[in-house]
Amino acid sequence: MNNMAKSSARFSAVFVLATAVAACGLPRAGPDRDELLASDFEQGGDTHIVAVDQRVNMAAGEVAGSGFSESFRNAPTKGPDTINRGDVLGLVIYENVTEGLFAGTEGGPGALEQVQVDDDGFIFIPYAGRIRAADRTPEQLRQIITEQLDAQTPDPQVLVKRVAGDGATVSVSGDVVGQGVFPIERPTLRLTAMLAEAGGASVPAEAAQISITRDGRRESVWLTDLYENPSFDIALRDQDRIIVEEDRRSFTVMGATGRQNRVPFETPTISAMEALSLVGGLSTNVADPTGVFVLREEPAHVANEVLQRDDITQPRRFVYVIDLTEPSGMFNARDFDIRDEDTVYVTEAPFVSWQKRIGALTGSLGTASQVQSAIPD
Repeated sequence: MNNMAKSSARFSAVFVLATAVAACGLPRAGPDRDELLASDFEQGGDTHIVAVDQRVNMAAGEVAGSGFSESFRNAPTKGPDTINRGDVLGLVIYENVTEGLFAGTEGGPGALEQVQVDDDGFIFIPYAGRIRAADRTPEQLRQIITEQLDAQTPDPQVLVKRVAGDGATVSVSGDVVGQGVFPIERPTLRLTAMLAEAGGASVPAEAAQISITRDGRRESVWLTDLYENPSFDIALRDQDRIIVEEDRRSFTVMGATGRQNRVPFETPTISAMEALSLVGGLSTNVADPTGVFVLREEPAHVANEVLQRDDITQPRRFVYVIDLTEPSGMFNARDFDIRDEDTVYVTEAPFVSWQKRIGALTGSLGTASQVQSAIPD
């Protein structure tokens, strides 16, 4: 083989290997910073790219609500003698006349022995009309019936007692030591007392959420908030369903971090900074501190708030960008709340990609040298 042919063959070998390196995809954890930013909605992509600052933190910081509504908090206590729907009452009515409205055949008091409280909570008493009985004590009902009859018969005297009915009860289930149905008694009129009656939560307090279903409406509170805020220690009502559940929320961390994992929430709220610390922080040799991203789908009202618009009607994909190299970057990461199903992604630093390319190229050139030396003279 002449010298020109050998040089051509060697050049071809090097060129083929270098081209192969340029063409092949080098190993990496995911898209780089520029590729993510290129998916911006404003550039024809399907994602809104938003840099995190104090205003965005406030707009996007909608965490699942925890705490009881005013109607739950303001409900009065209800003791074991409170009348419930379905209860059967017995009434005895004394009248200060010989032949009263309710007098028996031999005179004396009148007796209404089987008066059932209907599904709407009412009973009907002749001459007194339809009266609400549910959620009242026998004494309260006695006073109301007496007032209603006072205009019909002189100085009426009324006795009220529950003939049949279970009284007020609640059910406690889920992650508690002792599940069951418990009566509302004087020591257990409120939520914390009833939880103690059931043995307390069987999961750590930081991960326990208490839900109450009442009249078809469900509201929840974190157990730690219940301990810290006395207004959440609400009065219980008949047929309340109390469910204690361990927090099932989680988020995913990927990219140039200490480890990649699906991470459960350990506290009611977790910031972006805390999320990174839970997986060992940024990988110091690989991570790009300007490329910390939080990926999530925002509901329409949050999307409008973040983007300062009012025309969005459907959920939108968002990528929030946190630049830890900015003067306020660490504070922004500390104040940005992570939500259930979020993905936290950290890109590789640009020089890492260059190192990979150079390493692959120099390795290829070494291989090319071996190929070149193998070509016969």
